[in-house]
Order: sequence, then structure tokens, then C-alpha cells
Amino acid sequence: MEAGPVHVSHTEESDQDQPTVVPASAEQGSGFTLIVAATGIVGIAGYLITALLPKEIGVASYAVFAVFWSFIFFAAAALTGIQQEITRGTQARKPGDTTRAGQAGKFAAVAFVVVLVAVFGTAPFWQPAVFPDHGWALVVPLAIGAASYVPLAVLAGSLYGVGHWKALFALITIEGLLRLVLVGAVALLYPDAVALAWAVAIPFPVAVLAVWPFARARIVGKTRLDVTLPQLTWNVGRTIVAAAAMGLMISGFPLILKLTSPGVGAEEIGLVILLATLTRAPLIVVGMALQSFLIVFFRARAAHFWRTLLMLEGVVVVIGLVLAVLGYLLGPVIFGWLYPNETAPADWLIPTLVLSAALVGALCVSAPAVLSRNAHSAFSAGWIVAALTTIGCLLLPLPFIDKTVLALLVGPAAGVLVHAVYLAVVRRDVPAAGNAT
Repeated sequence: MEAGPVHVSHTEESDQDQPTVVPASAEQGSGFTLIVAATGIVGIAGYLITALLPKEIGVASYAVFAVFWSFIFFAAAALTGIQQEITRGTQARKPGDTTRAGQAGKFAAVAFVVVLVAVFGTAPFWQPAVFPDHGWALVVPLAIGAASYVPLAVLAGSLYGVGHWKALFALITIEGLLRLVLVGAVALLYPDAVALAWAVAIPFPVAVLAVWPFARARIVGKTRLDVTLPQLTWNVGRTIVAAAAMGLMISGFPLILKLTSPGVGAEEIGLVILLATLTRAPLIVVGMALQSFLIVFFRARAAHFWRTLLMLEGVVVVIGLVLAVLGYLLGPVIFGWLYPNETAPADWLIPTLVLSAALVGALCVSAPAVLSRNAHSAFSAGWIVAALTTIGCLLLPLPFIDKTVLALLVGPAAGVLVHAVYLAVVRRDVPAAGNAT
């Protein structure tokens, strides 16, 4: 990551700006390695929670846990819009420059309160449908956890901005591993839905408190934002819309699946959520975790934008096809071994779910590519179209499995198409102007 990013405008009027080339001295290679390592560790931790918890508490109880998990990480996914904009706007402060210093901290404090009030304020409208059996006992950890994600997102964005990869590694891994330990302990000692909810929520604030003492020296007094606080709020608002759409079709999919399938039993929903999570997580977790890094990655390679984009999309497709073949050959056997008391899925279902994950992975590449060019509207449009298409498919009068698979395939494909059309047609002039290839 570059020590001092070149100023990049964040307004929609910047559509004519040229892509920014960051200094070659940026230590992105080591940063990429650390972030991928952290993502892998946390991905494995989350995977273990998903794979082992149903064996301990049962698929029906897992459905309740999965909906809470889906809701809180849907909120977190939406709030990654904060991280992305803080990443884009953070610059090394020059000596004597005090403009916009401390703005990120002020924004974090205000946004924390806004999220807390928003969750509690809207809870009466959705609580009966989402948590009918546990009510406000699950709303409280949801609100605390969601609000606590705000300072985590601001801290992560600031650390990306200054290239403090070791602190980022610590932030990511502490949050994920602590959640694994807490959920595992609660599942073994006191497998209660509310206790499990708190085990999921607590790592957000704890990770920030653990890392901040070691990270503040690289941030406080040494960074500034390249936009004013009102501009940051406006940019975050637009990015959050896209991030919420992203979260809705990924982290929030179990929540939407429950709300659009009122007549389906908890065991059937729980089983489908479990299967979809196990088969899709390897690609999707990595894609989502690397969003901020990919923004920087594309920005640093603006002169080779198209080559970089096509290369990354090709890697995603190849990995998706390989995993789909493995899913077809080994998936049912492994599932039967892990969950011998559950109905084995059809042979076609696991590879199809893996392919849907590859489509989401492709969207996770095209989205930061678009955002790296300051195209907030196109970035948002891709995710919003994907989310609306996903929801539309889930509302079709089709059998439960059929509409679920259709939603998982068509939704992300629609989003990729929107980004592709924008990059190939609407912004076709930018690569030439910026000498991109």
C-alpha cells in the first residue's frame, strides 16, 4: 500500500477524472499475502462454525442461529461501505497540514449512534417475523453488534489507507478466531440461542479495543481524509446502498430466504442454508474480504486496467469450475459423512451452488473495478440489480429448491452484466484517455 495516495475526487462529477496511479514503492505484495492469510484463517473459522454447530444443536435450532448470523452480517456487509470510502479517502498527512484531521473518528462516533438507533427504532416492524420465538432478546445483541461494526470498519479503512498490514491482519484474525472460540464454548456449555447471538456479536467491539492501542500511532495525527465530513457522509451513503445490496444477496440471503418462504419448515430451511453456506463460502468469503484491497489493486494498475480485470475474472471462473467438478464428485459423499441423519442432496445441487458462488466471485471483482474509477452509480447499480433480481426469483411461484437455486444463479449474473456494460460501453473512453490496456 502506498505511503501517500494521490488525491482522488469522490464526487459523481469526477466521472471524467483519470485513473490514479499509486507509487510503485507500495508494499502491496506483502499486504496481499497478509490479508489473504487473515481471510483464510477467518474463513476457516466461520466454516467450522457453520459445519459443526448443526451437529451440536440440530438443524432446526441452527436455522434460528443462521438467521441471526445472516442479519448481523447483512448489517456488517452494508456497513463495509464505510470501510471502502475511508480506504479511498485516507491520505498521509503532510507536516503542518491539519485540515480534515480526526474526521474519521468523528464520523465513527456519529455513525455508531445512528446504527444503534436505527436497529432499535425499526425492530418493532421486523422482529415478529424474523425472531418470532425470541423477540427482543435477539434484537439487543444484533443492535450492539451492528453498531460496533462501525468503528471496526473505520479502523480497517484507515489501516488500509496507511498500509498497516500487520494491524489489519490482527484486526481480522482476532475478530474471526474469537467468534469461533466463543460460539464453540457456548455451543458446548450452554447451547442457547441468545447466548449464541452474544457470542457472534461480542468480537466486533473486542477486536477494535485489542488492536487500537497498537494501530493509533500510525493513524492519529498522521492521516487526513481527502473529502470533508459532509462529502464523506454522502459518499458513504451511496456506497452503503450498494454494500447493503451486496450483503442482502450474500450474508443476508438466509434472512431473505426465510422471509420469502413462510410456509417452509425450519428443518428444510436450515438444511438449505447449511448446504448453500458450505458450498459457496470458500469463494464468497475471499471475494468479500478483498473488496477494499481490490479497490487499491485496480487503482495501482490503472495503466493495465483491462488486463488486470480479465485476468482476475478468469481466475475466478477457473477456480469455480474446478470446485464445481469436485463438488459433483465428492460433495454428496462428504455431506453424508458429516450429517448422516440428514437427507442427502441431489447430485446436481452442490455443483450448481458452487457455480453460483463463482458468479458472486465475479461480481466481487467487477464491483471494486468499477468503484476504483470513481463510478459510484454504476457500482451501486450492479449490486442493486443483483439483489433485486435475487429477491424477484425468490418470490416466483416455484418449488422451494428451484426458486432458491434460480435466485443464486441469476442474481449475481445480472449484476456482473450491469458492470460489464458500464465498463465496456459507457466508460470505454477512459482506458484510452488513461493509456490503460
